Amino acid sequence: MTTPSTPTIELKPSSHPLSGAEREAILANPGFGRHFTDHMVTIKWTEGRGWHDGQLVPYGPLSFDPASMVLHYAQEIFEGLKAYRQPDGSVATFRPEANARRFQASARRLAMPEVPVETFIEACDLLVQHDKDWVPEHGGEESLYLRPFMIATEVGLGVKPASEYLFIVIASPAGAYFPGGVKPVSIWVSQDRVRAVPGGMGDAKTGGNYAASLLAQAEAIGHGCEQVCYLDAVEHKWVEELGGMNLYFVYGDKIVTPTLTGSILEGVTRDSLLSVARDLGYESEEARVSIDQWRRDTESGALTEVFACGTAAVITPVGTVKTNGAEWTQGGGTSDSVAMKLRDALLDVQRGKAEDKHGWMHELG
Repeated sequence: MTTPSTPTIELKPSSHPLSGAEREAILANPGFGRHFTDHMVTIKWTEGRGWHDGQLVPYGPLSFDPASMVLHYAQEIFEGLKAYRQPDGSVATFRPEANARRFQASARRLAMPEVPVETFIEACDLLVQHDKDWVPEHGGEESLYLRPFMIATEVGLGVKPASEYLFIVIASPAGAYFPGGVKPVSIWVSQDRVRAVPGGMGDAKTGGNYAASLLAQAEAIGHGCEQVCYLDAVEHKWVEELGGMNLYFVYGDKIVTPTLTGSILEGVTRDSLLSVARDLGYESEEARVSIDQWRRDTESGALTEVFACGTAAVITPVGTVKTNGAEWTQGGGTSDSVAMKLRDALLDVQRGKAEDKHGWMHELG
């Protein structure tokens, strides 16, 4: 469902934005996803008309009918990307085009209209520009997290692709994901639950995938672990990803991430690290990794580290791994580990401290 039209976004800024003092109090300890900026961008899509009525408006509640189709048939997709304060005071977002392309892929999978890449980026840019004071000052890991999303708004209970949609971008200041420092995370490898199946929606960023992960996540906590790791749905042996992060395996000077199979989300951080690793002199590749290989290579010492990656946490070392009848501990997680070197290198690019060799940073001025 392609819709190439690019709408004009009308500016209707808030007449009562949060005061500077209130905003600074929030930025002193924003957490993650708990506070939101003064504005949001909304754009409508209607069958036969395309994208229209783009607006930047004050952040606030949405009003829609109880029979809106998103509430019944879950036509909903979203993205997550960040804006960073640069050393000169300007602001830049990280790889927004990659998120825009993935948003289009998710839309195709859920039979939703595709937001043009330029519209996606313009909406994000406008929101950041108007709420620029919400971007934390340069110096740490703090950033402004952007959440573009789209929902089906047609009213009706017939099971079909909706004929009306709403695209929205909101923003939330984000502090360091690990306020006390990066610590290894414990993993429960689920043998009974799967995240996605071949031909399903595993490679789409849709809320249903995350809802499906909540029970397995609760089971992981019940086993004393912080995150759940999923295996493939067919053989139940190939490592895929965590509930919200991709995985990487470190073999000395080589890092390996599970091959995309259609049931793994193609993370932007995951893709970026393949290049960052090569920039630092490591070999990087995609390959299938079985749960038996994971345990065997850890015990032999061949597998030196494992880490998870994603937009929110960047890189998280894996510590304890548990599954039915087995438990082992990964090495790594130290300040001189491969994971931490990659993390620092990526953050340095995002914060403008290192050369942007790949043209990833989108400057807003």
